[in-house]
Amino acid sequence: MVAGLLLSAVCGCGADVEPGGGSPERAAVQDVLDRQASAVRSGAERGFLAAVDPREERFRTAQRRVFGNLRRLPLTQWTYRVADVKPLAADKPGESSAGPSGDGGGEAAGEDRKSSGPDGGGSRFEAEVRLRYKLRGDDLSPVSATERFTFVERAGKWYMTGELPGSERQLWEQGEIGVVRGKRSLVLGADRSRGALKALARSADRAVAQVDREWPQSWPHRVVVESPSSVRDMARILDAPSASYEGIAAVTTGEAGENTDAPADRIVVNPEAYGALSGEGQQVVVTHETVHVASRTHTSRATPLWLSEGFADWVAYGATDRKPAEAAAELVRAAGERKLPRELPTDRDFRFGSEPESLGRAYESGWLACRLIAEEWGKERLKNLYLRIGSSQKRQSAAVDEAMRGELGLGTEEFTERWRSYVRQELS
Repeated sequence: MVAGLLLSAVCGCGADVEPGGGSPERAAVQDVLDRQASAVRSGAERGFLAAVDPREERFRTAQRRVFGNLRRLPLTQWTYRVADVKPLAADKPGESSAGPSGDGGGEAAGEDRKSSGPDGGGSRFEAEVRLRYKLRGDDLSPVSATERFTFVERAGKWYMTGELPGSERQLWEQGEIGVVRGKRSLVLGADRSRGALKALARSADRAVAQVDREWPQSWPHRVVVESPSSVRDMARILDAPSASYEGIAAVTTGEAGENTDAPADRIVVNPEAYGALSGEGQQVVVTHETVHVASRTHTSRATPLWLSEGFADWVAYGATDRKPAEAAAELVRAAGERKLPRELPTDRDFRFGSEPESLGRAYESGWLACRLIAEEWGKERLKNLYLRIGSSQKRQSAAVDEAMRGELGLGTEEFTERWRSYVRQELS
């Protein structure tokens, strides 16, 4: 997540299914999904739609669009594993049988049941399903997503009838997919122009090159970028309110910790906030997020966000000539009001949805802390500090203090005093 599916190289349909056991309903649902997954891998639209209830025209139309989008992705794996199946309660409100149409529409589950009514009827079930997929050349491990579908059984034949709230939304459910492959990147867009996707690929390629110059550890040296058409669709992918990402140009999804088998990261771009930036600002954003992709396996619960976010900004701004007085607008404003922060930002200060000015001060404070370390102790000490904290098994405060004493020769309290003086000096 170029055109077309790999056919011979794609994994077999049973690769992710637990053998044996389970209820007859679970086995029947698994069989429907296995046949649909096989159709995805073989590129057979008829087989893909054969798993979809022919009475659900809106859902079939949505699924036909999804299939067309999947055909554009360089998939090397696509499998389903059923986790749970249970009867669909007759009084559950707000469930959609229209599925991933991209417009959030759909009939209520009760209306859907009427469509199969007395002329054949059928028992209805809901299933929680784990989708796993991989993109050729970009995913070292499969990406997983939880889906919730409805199914109907009529006279021994089973069909998928809809998708329920609670399913993780995917880019290919949101519009026509465009795919651009850069030298070190894969960019996917929903209802985005090819020109916009090519520009993102160029920025991503430059970002990978910049990170390679600064990050000392092994990493995939590639990034996958997703560009939905709106902040609303971005929030749907990230399963959060749109307001959480207003003004946030991009985020990186992934699993922190020293687990090289963790799912691949995705950089998800907010086209509204990203589009409002200058060319240099856009490059800083993509490079910042690429640092997170590279450093993910060396970032842990012990790593404070001021360090992980500050380090990402330090790398990103390193390719520019921006000075603190130019790039740290919120701290400049705070300095003018004699309200510069006294302490390094806490992890809570970086929460999405926070007041924009305080969020800006948190990011700028982390950047200047990393900039201070690189200037006073050298950039290798900064990188060593990052790696040392990330590998610590201690609580965050103890891990940071111990690593600072080992790498910088002073504890957190003394460093904070140095940082306060540095910020005043740089912004004066």
